[in-house]
Amino acid sequence: MIALPWIYLALLSLGYSLALIYGHLGWLAAISFGLLLIAGFAVRQQQIPLGRYLGHGLFIVLAVALATHWLPGFYNGRAIDPLRFTDDAVRFAMYLNQDKPLIGFWLLLVCPWIVGRRSLRLSVYATALALTVSAVLALGGALLLGVISWAPKWPDQAWLWMLNNLLLVTLVEEALFRGYIQGGLSRQFKHLPYGESLALVLASLLFGLVHLGAGWQWVLLASLAGVGYGLAYRFGGLGAAIATHFGLNLLHFGLFTYPMLAG
Repeated sequence: MIALPWIYLALLSLGYSLALIYGHLGWLAAISFGLLLIAGFAVRQQQIPLGRYLGHGLFIVLAVALATHWLPGFYNGRAIDPLRFTDDAVRFAMYLNQDKPLIGFWLLLVCPWIVGRRSLRLSVYATALALTVSAVLALGGALLLGVISWAPKWPDQAWLWMLNNLLLVTLVEEALFRGYIQGGLSRQFKHLPYGESLALVLASLLFGLVHLGAGWQWVLLASLAGVGYGLAYRFGGLGAAIATHFGLNLLHFGLFTYPMLAG
């Protein structure tokens, strides 16, 4: 499958050039860019099979470091100061991260197979079904566990939250967990009975585990939501998974306590 690398590369270059000009990116970030280039070259070359595995290993290490903001040179500005969207909610702050989006760009440029293209009609059907499943499992489960409550709202910061959540959170997470992990495992398990289902479950569990810092309830809820996202990806491709994930986050933000009830 041929990707559209020049489009992604142009957007990447423009975005990070602006970040550098406006002081949100330091020269030490060149270390991360350089290591990602090495990982990409190793994965795309065909002569040395071991090199591809090492390239994937380097990318996984970098992805963890970028997602947890360990690498230097990225000055992630705070776009929303700590506030309560409702009186019973914990305080929420939002940063416009410069480091985490590199994960998604690397995947789109180096691993075009993660896109998993489907027809528009199939993607729409898959999104509708998966969003219903995700909402029942995750939001219904959150209500039963008492971590959120009914709280319709549309604060002034909602549009900025939407843009950030779609482009810098949802797209990146789905490219990684559904496209790269679920899609990659599906390719490895294609000769096994129920191999695609096993890949979906494992990717969902990994997605749940990255929410461990918020407590066991969110590990469970994120894993359940991941099942819905995985179904969307399996039957509708990456676009359906992104739409399902963003749709669930938007329902949570607009209709329920966000991000969760205060203890």
